[in-house]
Amino acid sequence: MYHVYSHNDLDGVSCGIIAKYAFGEGTDVRYNSIHGLNQQVARFLKRASLQEHPYDVLFITDLSVDPEIEKALNVFVDEGGQVQLIDHHKTALHLNDTSWGIVEVTHRDGRLASATSLFYEYLIEHGHLYRTETLDQFVELVRLYDTWEWEEEQKIQAKRLNDLFYMLSIDEFEAKMMQRLRESGGFFFDEFEEKILDMEENKIERYIRRKQHELVQTFVDEHCVGIVYAESYHSELASELGTTYPHLDYIAILNMGGRKMSLRTIHDKVDVSEVAARYGGGGHAKAAGCTITEKVYELFAADPFELEPIRFDAQRNRFNIKGTETGVLYESLGDDLLFVYASAGEWVVEWNGEPLSFRFHSFEEAERHMKRQYGAWLSRDDVFVSMLKEQWMRNRTHGGLGLPTDLEEEKLMEDL
Repeated sequence: MYHVYSHNDLDGVSCGIIAKYAFGEGTDVRYNSIHGLNQQVARFLKRASLQEHPYDVLFITDLSVDPEIEKALNVFVDEGGQVQLIDHHKTALHLNDTSWGIVEVTHRDGRLASATSLFYEYLIEHGHLYRTETLDQFVELVRLYDTWEWEEEQKIQAKRLNDLFYMLSIDEFEAKMMQRLRESGGFFFDEFEEKILDMEENKIERYIRRKQHELVQTFVDEHCVGIVYAESYHSELASELGTTYPHLDYIAILNMGGRKMSLRTIHDKVDVSEVAARYGGGGHAKAAGCTITEKVYELFAADPFELEPIRFDAQRNRFNIKGTETGVLYESLGDDLLFVYASAGEWVVEWNGEPLSFRFHSFEEAERHMKRQYGAWLSRDDVFVSMLKEQWMRNRTHGGLGLPTDLEEEKLMEDL
């Protein structure tokens, strides 16, 4: 008998689906949380008798085991037991040193791997499964979503597949996908699914707009982090927040009810799997997670609790426009004003009229510094014009303070 123990997200459940497709509906498939797997494997090892079940095979997909279970599996395999672990998380690479572990972050052709895509290749190579167009497309959608490549390639169908997964129970999703995979002509969503997915997208957009007003910003260790509490749509929410606030190193989404924290980043230079590993978790370079331990709660919930949410940049300005060399105005909490302008090929930032002691090579660098260090946001036109009027009057009376010395003040006021 084939036993498949997998993760309980789209990638993990899809491993169970193609296992049932390959081995039949009688396959023993069980879905686990990250921490529930070790208990599941321990129960299997206690009840499994090699004499009574010599042909049983255990597959572990999209999850890795702790050191204690790793030792127990080594003993089980040495005694003749059949185990195959297939995973794609960097934090599990050490299991390649075992005789039963296959952990690959990328495929041979350079594509980022998912557990489903690795398991699919394994089943084909070992003669358990034959490739079909529908299977190829289903597995690729799962891979695209799990690796976040769907965003870059604009493969919306991959996101919609994940949306459908969370709209149905696991049993319903399995049944639908099994029926779909047996059909020829490629993978598709039926008319009813398309309608409910359209409704779900509208719901997600409203949810994200609401959560954007709750995002706070702080430094945790060396990283500038955006923190928000949310129980749903973590990937979509993190993608939108990361794109809207690129000055943040990563987004931390806390599901207090589930006691889990999800970490997401859009930056290649930030590896959130390393961050998650500090707190007993793991995952991918751009998507990882961990349990909300006492330490995690202190750093990501208790300490930032009193912080004000991030303010939005002004959206409909005509004069205070980002990148304007003559000057752009930002505000921060405490009624502080930050004015950034170009001078001699560099960008100068003034904080309440006092220039910072260092300059920036580009406007983007200057803005990133202001947002990270001061929590600044782009001012509305009326605040910008009011500041310029005050500075203009002050300059006429006392001599140029706070504006670039080469600025033609009368012309500027006429333009405004």
